[in-house]
Amino acid sequence: MNTKTEAPAWGNVSEEQLPIAKHKLHGWTHFMGLYAGEHVAATEFVIGATFVALGARTMDILVGLLIGNILAILSWTLITSPIAVQTRLSLYTYLHKIAGDSMTKLYNWANVVIFTVISAAMITVSSTAVRFVFNIPAQLNWYPTDPMFVAVVLGVGVIVVFVAMYGFNAVSEFSGLCGPWLFVMFASGALVLMPALAESVLGRTTLSGWSDFLEIGNQSIWTGLNSKGEPGIGLLEVIGFAWAANTITHVGLIDMALLRYAKKSIYGLCTSSGMLFGHYIAWIAAGIMGAGTAVLLKTSIVSLDPGDVAFHALGLSGFVIVLVAGWTTANANLYRAGLAAQAVFKDRSRQQTTLVVGIVTVIVACFPFVFTKMLPMLTYAGLLVVPVGAIVFAEHVLFPRIGLTRYWVSYRQLKHSTPAVASWGAGLVFGFGLNALNVMSFYYLFIPTWFFTVTVYTLLAKQAGAAEQYPEAEARMQARDQEIAAYQARQAAEAKPRVNDRSAFSKTLHLLARASLALTLMLAAITLFRSPDMAAYEANRDTFFRYGFICTIAYFSFAYWALRRRKSAQA
Repeated sequence: MNTKTEAPAWGNVSEEQLPIAKHKLHGWTHFMGLYAGEHVAATEFVIGATFVALGARTMDILVGLLIGNILAILSWTLITSPIAVQTRLSLYTYLHKIAGDSMTKLYNWANVVIFTVISAAMITVSSTAVRFVFNIPAQLNWYPTDPMFVAVVLGVGVIVVFVAMYGFNAVSEFSGLCGPWLFVMFASGALVLMPALAESVLGRTTLSGWSDFLEIGNQSIWTGLNSKGEPGIGLLEVIGFAWAANTITHVGLIDMALLRYAKKSIYGLCTSSGMLFGHYIAWIAAGIMGAGTAVLLKTSIVSLDPGDVAFHALGLSGFVIVLVAGWTTANANLYRAGLAAQAVFKDRSRQQTTLVVGIVTVIVACFPFVFTKMLPMLTYAGLLVVPVGAIVFAEHVLFPRIGLTRYWVSYRQLKHSTPAVASWGAGLVFGFGLNALNVMSFYYLFIPTWFFTVTVYTLLAKQAGAAEQYPEAEARMQARDQEIAAYQARQAAEAKPRVNDRSAFSKTLHLLARASLALTLMLAAITLFRSPDMAAYEANRDTFFRYGFICTIAYFSFAYWALRRRKSAQA
């Protein structure tokens, strides 16, 4: 007798387009690792240096980044996560329910382009590390100047595409493995280069207290003067950038694709592993590493690429951190791009669409301009998708509260939603219009744009049919949802239960992995606190480079071994 669950009667629909089944949900530690891995990333080298070049002051960085990143965490927790958990759908699938085919296809194509370029930038950044191995010169033009660099990009890109093709679990497992090590290495790099900065500013390699750190920051890192020697950005701009840097994923709701797997909406707070340990500490550490490398090389921070900074801060481990940091971010964004493409080409699997998008991504990554323009790219991409997030928020959260009908487009079986398309277009004109008129700081444009689009869409949808009731269509949708839930319940009953590996040997592997990280931090701390002069500093730094790399190998060996044992236990 065949007990396998039969295909549902409601059609041949991809699993990615269905609500996530209860037995596939994940706990909070899963998302802590995922966001730590994605947001302690290769972009941090670029953005950390950008704050230096933009001329921020030290206290503005320390306070502004903290406030801005907390606002980003709250945006995920209060806006993105509740919608994702209540619907269990990706934004791409949910948008189809409320806006029809036309807008959904336009939006999905826009996301394919956005995430392809972001993934390409991460692959390019990772390749700046590998270029050292082959003695390839820095690629500072918009086009590649060395065929060997192209070969390196192709090699790095193949790995990214391979991981992203295997879906959410593969991406999150890879990020969870890399996240703790990435945080330790960013922090260690800042500690290792601080004595060099102290020598250049204070005339000694040691710091006597917090005031020394502030003096070093104000004179050598965040000086308040931009790369042209003019007064730089202030506290409000720093807060705005930290909040706006990820508008595409929180206010823009792209991260519904990830948070739909969360057991509870409060897991939106898990983004703090990326925002506080990632963006906050990593951006500060990257600024210190960039300034320290510029001092050692007697050059400007704007003339350095991530490979230069990582190598002089971390030695051979620097090669690994740029590679890994690029991979973890590229993987998640390529996964999103594949989802968007799969929502357009519904007859193709996500693996197939990710492969095609991945090939294009690797080709784009061969051109270094994609990472040198990272800052404007992120901000413009955010402004592009924020109106769509506002439309979804209005439909899902606001409509039931003001007596309008959620999913009215689906109930009326419309292929095209004029209110959605018009509201998106109006939001873009409004946001970019404010930018052209220079009404306010670019970093805050997403806020009035979001409120404007919510208002416009609500008014237009009310006139187009959202004010009406559709009891028969609503009953059919509820019946279909119940069928899906019953089908997934049968799947869950047949699925093998998750088994946790609690063996003594696996616990020992985890302990050894953590010990490797602790030893790395200890070596970095010795370099900072036990270097009374430059001779001692250089000796301690060389020791860190040597044994820190050994600790890196040890960490990944033990951590991967433990991961394989856990996977085997669950098989």
